[in-house]
Amino acid sequence: MAAPGTPSPSTPETAGAVSGGGGREPKKLPELIRLKRDGGHLSEADIRDFVQAVMDGSAQDTQIGAMLMAIRLQGMDPEETTVLTQALADSGQQLEWPKAWHQQLVDKHSTGGVGDKVSLVLAPALAACGCKVPMISGRGLGHTGGTLDKLESIPGFNVTQSPEQILRLLEEVGCCIVGQSEKLVPADGILYAARDVTATVDSVPLITASILSKKVVEGLSTLVVDVKFGGAAVFPDQEQARELANTLVRAGVGLGLRVAAALTAMDSPLGRSVGHTLEVEEALLCLDGAGPPDLRDLVIRLGGAILWLSGQAETQDQGVARVAAALDDGSALGRFQLMLSAQGVEPGLARALCSGSPAQRRQLLPHARVQEELLAPADGTVENVLALPLARVLHELGAGRSRAGQPIKPGVGAELLVDVGQWLYRGTPWLRVHLDGPTLSDQQRRALQGALVLSDRAPFKAPSPFAELVLPPTVVQP
Repeated sequence: MAAPGTPSPSTPETAGAVSGGGGREPKKLPELIRLKRDGGHLSEADIRDFVQAVMDGSAQDTQIGAMLMAIRLQGMDPEETTVLTQALADSGQQLEWPKAWHQQLVDKHSTGGVGDKVSLVLAPALAACGCKVPMISGRGLGHTGGTLDKLESIPGFNVTQSPEQILRLLEEVGCCIVGQSEKLVPADGILYAARDVTATVDSVPLITASILSKKVVEGLSTLVVDVKFGGAAVFPDQEQARELANTLVRAGVGLGLRVAAALTAMDSPLGRSVGHTLEVEEALLCLDGAGPPDLRDLVIRLGGAILWLSGQAETQDQGVARVAAALDDGSALGRFQLMLSAQGVEPGLARALCSGSPAQRRQLLPHARVQEELLAPADGTVENVLALPLARVLHELGAGRSRAGQPIKPGVGAELLVDVGQWLYRGTPWLRVHLDGPTLSDQQRRALQGALVLSDRAPFKAPSPFAELVLPPTVVQP
């Protein structure tokens, strides 16, 4: 038996499953692509042959893109989705932990949003509550930001960790945030980057397989997926998001995972900061027990659900209270500092980031050379700040990628200077853009001004982004 935290050895059965096995002649890739393009059913052997071709390099980039598009257009049934998920998980090493940890092993994943820095706060908060959080995260997809990109804006932070290093991180810190590597779910890493540049980000089976494959190797007791819906989400309406939520929950059952899905709104940015280093700064504010109310609300609700579903809190409300306490008493911030140091950040810098003022933190992180403020064009109540046009302009300015592997500019971003629901007078600054170029173009400025939606109704309190929690069939909604 493999030692805890080390990869399970391959057996002839598992090795044969990945490569086709049994002396069977695998189908050629064009045949597999044609089969799915025409709406056919891919067998387990077909799917594993495709994943093997991705892994050994025999699949050309064009063929990978064609298969992804065929899946995007034709979909996959539950059996195909489960097989793809398992095949991606089997493409690398499996993680194993001490049996005593099982109840504590939990994680959260997001389908991607604008300003979504929840993972940076929630992982150390859960660790402070006694959980083990081996979070395998991703990079930005399309206009949405990536957790790994945000953390890599902190000088020295290393998202590449071996299974042995992950075990040590969980022993010493209680959490880690790492990326796929040549050892951990490598096939998904390849497909994830290809989806970003082939307009296949919004495929339900591809999203499901990508998310759950990373979680299968973690050996979790509980996973909560934050499924975004709205104008800046992968799915614009709540019904489509619920379809993904139900698929994730069902697939989790088939894979032996307890998965719940939270549906959360993503029309306006989460929090008041968008952009890599700006979001790190805002995550630190939340870890200070402060920060924007919508960010804190989502962190404690997701965390409360995780503690309840994993049996570490008797009710969701009790779980919410425990996560809130970890933010307020400094224990979550202490875990974040430990995680930074353990994942390569110089200890003095980690300590300064976690103890300094917001102004001091800004000087310690990469920042853009130029700031430009936009003014409200009229009086009115802030009905909404549309996240999508904001994210698209920031993407153009260098905060996102147009091709796999493209470098990003960590200091590029924007700060909202207003809250949804507040009254705003004409000429009041409402957005501060951080950019490395000389100035915004007229077209970019018009797009950003169009993101501010004003109305003549009375000021109001912005609703929570948390809409509903989709639970596995064995769990009763409280």
